[in-house]
Amino acid sequence: MPKTCPGCQSGVQLDFEFSMAFQPIYDAVNARIWGYEALVRGPDGAGAGSVLSRVRSEQKYLFDQACRTKAVELASRLFPSGEDLKLSINFMPNAVYEPSACLRATFQAAKRFGFPRSAIMFEFTEDEQVSDTAHLRNIITEYRRHGFLTAIDDFGAGYAGLGLLVDFQPDLIKIDMKLVRGVDSSPARQAVIAGIVGIARTLGITVLAEGIETEAEFTVLKSAGIGLFQGYWFARPEFERLPKIDWAYEAEMQLTA
Repeated sequence: MPKTCPGCQSGVQLDFEFSMAFQPIYDAVNARIWGYEALVRGPDGAGAGSVLSRVRSEQKYLFDQACRTKAVELASRLFPSGEDLKLSINFMPNAVYEPSACLRATFQAAKRFGFPRSAIMFEFTEDEQVSDTAHLRNIITEYRRHGFLTAIDDFGAGYAGLGLLVDFQPDLIKIDMKLVRGVDSSPARQAVIAGIVGIARTLGITVLAEGIETEAEFTVLKSAGIGLFQGYWFARPEFERLPKIDWAYEAEMQLTA
């Protein structure tokens, strides 16, 4: 049984509603959808800012838990049965007190909705400053122990940079769109990304490029050895729906023909 902790028992109840949009993650190696990221939205589909601006500090834990449950609930209903798809869920390291206890809501949601734990990936943003790296390492270790994938979002844009990979190695890193934007015409960006890909390969970490908006960005990054992609060029997030990216398969076949 998961442990308990005082922090997990406290907190102010949420006084607002929210839901999720989904954006596909494209596997260019196998020309298929690898999974979907769940993105918080207002109950009417309004952007994440409209929700996050209402989360008070004393509500962070309960909001984090509620997001996990909502993402699993919707994915269990939307994901086609029999397909090996991953669900990527954002979490707040600073809202996790005792890792095993804070997984309780995820366990319960996965069991209730019949969603496999092995299909869930937890990602945290490098932009969220985490002062206690030992605590973050414990979170990653505990999540992996229970069969969840882990990822660093916005890699290359936040506080810790490569230091995070020294302290621990997640299953996946998502290269931030600031490095991706205009990479096709920037030798400096290409060099930095090549270095990240090389380090990740040595450490056994999968690389995903996010924020892809043009065919040129996709082509250069695919040539650099990146296999997973996410961005508007493939599909924009859709509220409580799974976007279609059929055209991306055709584009991929043309690029590799």
